[in-house]
This record gives sequence, C-alpha cells and structure tokens, in this order.
Amino acid sequence: MAETIRIVCDNTGDTIEAAMGTSLLELERRLGLRNDRPFLAAYVNNRIKELRYRIYTPVSVRFLDITSFEGIRVYQRTAWFILQKAVRELYPGRKLYIRHSMSGGGFYCEVGGVDQFSHAETEALAERMRGIVASDLPIERTKMLTSEVRMRYAEEGFDDKIALLDTRPRLYSDLYTLGDTAGYFYGSLAPSTGYVARFAVRPYYNGFCLALPQRNDPDRLQTDMHQEKMFGIFREYQSWVSLMGVPTIGAVNAQTLAGNAGGMIKIAEAFHERKFAEVADAIYDANLTKGTRMVLISGPSSSGKTTSAKRLGIQLGVLGLRPVMISLDDYFVEREKTPLDENGQYDYEALEAIDLALFNDHLQRLMRGESVDIPRYDFITGRRMRHDTPLTLDERSILIVEGIHGLNPRLTPSIPDDRKFRIYISCFTSVAMDNLTRIATTDNRLLRRLTRDYTQRGADALATLRRWGSVRRGEERHIFPYQEHADVMLNSSLFYEISVLRPFAEKILREVPDTEPEYDEAKRMLKFLDNFIPIAPDEIPPTSILREFIGGSSFKY
Repeated sequence: MAETIRIVCDNTGDTIEAAMGTSLLELERRLGLRNDRPFLAAYVNNRIKELRYRIYTPVSVRFLDITSFEGIRVYQRTAWFILQKAVRELYPGRKLYIRHSMSGGGFYCEVGGVDQFSHAETEALAERMRGIVASDLPIERTKMLTSEVRMRYAEEGFDDKIALLDTRPRLYSDLYTLGDTAGYFYGSLAPSTGYVARFAVRPYYNGFCLALPQRNDPDRLQTDMHQEKMFGIFREYQSWVSLMGVPTIGAVNAQTLAGNAGGMIKIAEAFHERKFAEVADAIYDANLTKGTRMVLISGPSSSGKTTSAKRLGIQLGVLGLRPVMISLDDYFVEREKTPLDENGQYDYEALEAIDLALFNDHLQRLMRGESVDIPRYDFITGRRMRHDTPLTLDERSILIVEGIHGLNPRLTPSIPDDRKFRIYISCFTSVAMDNLTRIATTDNRLLRRLTRDYTQRGADALATLRRWGSVRRGEERHIFPYQEHADVMLNSSLFYEISVLRPFAEKILREVPDTEPEYDEAKRMLKFLDNFIPIAPDEIPPTSILREFIGGSSFKY
C-alpha cells in the first residue's frame, strides 16, 4: 500500500490524504476544484510550483489562475514559448526578439531580418499559434548539466542565453522543451500549450504586438494599441544599450567581470544628464512661448520622480529660471483619514489620499505671488508637519510638482492647460535577460522600493512586499491611464543599476520568513538577482537617481 501524506488546500479549506508523489495536476482533478478560469500553477508552502510538481511531504497548496500576479506571469511565459515555436516554424533560422511590454497586456516583438509585418503575416503567425494551442502539446522541463544545456543553446543559436550562462556558471540548469523547440524561462510555465486560450497578433511598427489578457481584465484583449511616446522611449533606450554593447544581462556581466563597471556607470549617468538637459530646454521654450509656470512630474512608485525633479531643477537653473519644488507626498492626508482599498488596507495610490483642497488652495496662492507654508509628511508617524521655509514664486519662478497623480486632470483643475508642462517618468528597463525574456519594469521598481523603504522609511521587506500588490493595483487605476497625456516621457532606469541593487536587496529579502505568503515573491526576486554580477556603488555620483534608493545622495529629501 502506497504511503500517504496530508495536504491542505487553501482554496477550499479541505484537508485530504493523497499518495506520496501525487502531482498538483492530479490533486486538482481529485479535489474537483471549480474556477472560472484554468489554474496555471500553485503555491506549495508559499513557494510557486508548476502543476507537474509532485508532492512528497505534508504541505498546504493554493492554486492560482490568471487573475493573480504570479498567474499572469505564467500565462505570459507560456505564450512566449508558443510564439517562439511558431516563429521557428514559419521563419526558420530567424531570431525572435520580445522587446518590451505595452500597456493593455501587450508585448512588442520583432523577428530578425524581417523589416515589417503585414496583416496577412501576423494572421499566419497567430493561426500557427492557435494550432499549437489546439494540439495541447506538453511543455517539459528537464534538469541537465549546464554544459549540455549550453550545447543545446548553441544548436539553437541562443548566443544571448549562452552569455548569461557563461557569466553566472552553475553545475546544473533547467531546459524547457516544446516539441523540437528548446527554451529557458526565469519562472514557471503551464504544463501544456492548451492553457493559453486567448491572444492576438497585430502588426506594429517594424514588428508586431502580441496581445495577451490583463490580470485585472482577463476576458478582454486590447488589440488597438497606440502608445507612441512610450514606444519611442523603449526604442531609443534599446537602440542605445545595443550601441553601447550591453543589450542583455550577459553582456553587462561580461563588462563587469572585465573591470569596466566604472565606465558603464559614467556612460549611463552622462546619458541621463543629457536627457534632463533636453527636457529643460523644452520647458524653457514653453515658458517663453506659452507662459508655462508649472511642471507636473508623474510616474509609478520608485520611478525616481523626486531626484528627477531636483536634477531637472538644476538644468532649469542653468537656463535662468528659478525652480520651486513641491512633492505631492507632502499633501497626504493624516494616516487615519487615508482611504481604504478593497482589502481594507490604506490606499496611498488613490487620488483621495491627497488633500486636494489644501493643495489647490496653495497652488492658487502661489500663482498670485503669495507666501505659502506647505506641509511636510512624515512617513513613519503618518502625520503632516510644516516646512521651515515658506515658498514664494516670482516672475522667473517655475513650480515643479512631483507625485504619482501629476497627469490626472482632477489634480489641478484651477490651472489652465497651457500653463502646465507634463512629464511621465518611469523605470523603463532597457536591458533584457535575453532576447526572449525582458526584465519587467515592476521588478526593477520593486528592488528600488525594497531598498529605500528599508533604509529610509523604517519598513522591512515583508511590509513592502505586502503592500506591493496594492501599489500595483493603484498604478493600474490611477497612473497608467494618463501616461500618454504627457508632453514628454523620461526613462529613469540605469542599465547597470540592478547589479548595484543586488547586495542591498538580497540582505533584506532573506529576512522574509517562509511562513508568510510573501515568501515566494522574496525567493523569486532572490533567484532573479542571482543572475547579476554585483557592482560596488563607489563610483556612482551623489546626484544619481540610484542614490535616492541606496543612500549617499547630495540632495535633501
């Protein structure tokens, strides 16, 4: 008689006895779980596992679908693998590049040697993907000697993956196979192709957009995507990092191992400074021609808005303007007055978390030339204090307001549009893991926030991870819908920065106990960071955006 183990299903609260070695797929069928959408993976003792994973010890299990943050990642990775196989069959010998994400659940892709895709070509690609999905082909994962994986990558022409293997050597590595197509992914996949039921492929610029469902709206596909400003930022930075010879982490690691970290830092920081100068020139021209008096800087959490505002102020000062800074964070209502989200947690991302009446009163008084005592918010106590020095504007002044709601028209209804210059800033990560795996901007921002919260706001990794889901939901509602309203977009990412953040974030993430649901996210980020050769922060200038998060900035916050 087979030995049995006890399994607790968190989805239902049931406890059952199952044979040792039962797979999650078998467990799901036995439990007869009912769900509106297919389960894609499961948490086993707070660690994400693929559905083919077999259980040998007593565990608690929670199955995930596409509406969870990890579930949508599984869906996306599986769709990428299906796309890789379809491109391999229709364009033999050509390389697929998944360049970057697009708002609305899409990913911009290109195929090497194909300058443009027609509607007929993208439909043929989509039809081949549908055929692969209909066949419900199994996706296999095999642990092999890294030397064997390297040989398979060489056969497939995966120079980008080989570069990462060579700079982060391991004895064993995982290889995914889908029929005769091989791949590697930095996270779990669905057990077969039949799980990816909804997608679309549309021509876009020199390539195509792979439209996928969104976590918060999984029954709809957004196929009509026009995001010229964001697309332009991604294209510019990806072209630049390729020109610099660091398009992937393998290339960055190779430069670090060669002793060129200092050179990479100097180049990346100089590029940033040039961008701030260009934006300052545009603001100066708007001030002369339209009488623009206010700069609104918006962007999601940990985009570097505060340092960007200060560096932009320096450039405006060079042009003869007098920048006056205001942070929307200082206008948070007292903590107990903060609105709550659907989970009963403080919703700092809601516009109503800002004291709009006080903020607009102060704006109008400043525009009239009055002196104003603005508040100062203490994140530790959740209380507002007063600045030591009142603010005033003169004829040369330009007001710089930074905060996540900067582009929301409800924030500044009393200020005419021609008096505003809108900037959207985010950490648009331009370096990729490899040609098929982009680094999510949310992961880059999370690393920044973990570091800053720990060192400057008295919050440990567990507290930050607990809030991160709420932060992201707030961004989806209150920030991303307005990003294309910006006059310009700025990319605050530095292609070397995750290598610098690694030692800071690792220490913090290791403190998350395995008894907490956030443990899996901590382990996922630790595994992600293991791909980066650390870079010491010694040569990072004190005005760098990165200093806002790791400390050592010459700016006062």
